[in-house]
Amino acid sequence: MKTSIIVLFLFHFLFLSISCSSEDETADDPIALAEQTGDEAMDDDTMEESLEALTLTDVSYGSNSQQVYDLFLPEARSSSSTKVVVLIHGGGWTSGDKSDMTPFVEWFLERHPDHAVLNLNYVLAQVTGPPAFPNQYLDIQAALNQVIEQREELQILPEFGFFGTSAGAHLAMMYDYTYDSDDHVKFVIDIVGPSDLTDPFFADDPNFHIALSLLADASQFPGGTDLAVANSPALVASANSSPTLLFYGDMDPIVPLTNGQTLDNALSALNIEHTFTVYEGGHGDDWGQADGLDLLQQTNAYMATYLEIE
Repeated sequence: MKTSIIVLFLFHFLFLSISCSSEDETADDPIALAEQTGDEAMDDDTMEESLEALTLTDVSYGSNSQQVYDLFLPEARSSSSTKVVVLIHGGGWTSGDKSDMTPFVEWFLERHPDHAVLNLNYVLAQVTGPPAFPNQYLDIQAALNQVIEQREELQILPEFGFFGTSAGAHLAMMYDYTYDSDDHVKFVIDIVGPSDLTDPFFADDPNFHIALSLLADASQFPGGTDLAVANSPALVASANSSPTLLFYGDMDPIVPLTNGQTLDNALSALNIEHTFTVYEGGHGDDWGQADGLDLLQQTNAYMATYLEIE
């Protein structure tokens, strides 16, 4: 039944149920990175040559225990060239964890070893906790601001590419389309992200309106705001939105193909560079191997075009 799918969409884990374990090198304080780079007075060339790859896990960027990220820093990094890929997990805004993105982390580290990778957690929405919107957008902002402030200690260049799945893709688009006033984000990769919450697939179900009232904090939006519109990437995109890759399934029972079509039309009308790809199947967990390879090839092309290491 459609109603049960809507409830699943809003309150349970979405997208690929991928969970892998990995052993990471842990650093409690990213500022301590300076102690591992040797003499702070040495010139940039010497510093760049001396830096080894470093993994910082569960780095706090706020007071909530869920406000943490993992940061994978490449060897020979530099504040003049090392750009950052940001991974944002799905889970219906209420569940999921950065560990769900481990396969993608490993792929980026293998295929793009000169980039830094930031794998982000955000505060999950709960009935008794803070709503998702706009707080989860603000979590992304807080994490990026911290990395930007520490760019010299970390030796990274604050230019970011976003890679999001399902609810994480929605958050990635919303942040880029509405919060990235300084153009730090250079592209967004949207894998089955909800893009139009006014779509009849959602709007015609009364359970959706109940859920939206719990997911969005009306007090943080101007009075009279249509919360479905204000939190729909396709409806808030502008000429300043970043290039976007769109990947959707033609039989997705959770995020309808019409969401991808609406976003495609909106970005076309705004002359935003984008590619809209439709695969046979559902919410990403049943796409074919060729589809997965195609998605990664398109990701490679975006990395080379919009996040090139110079």
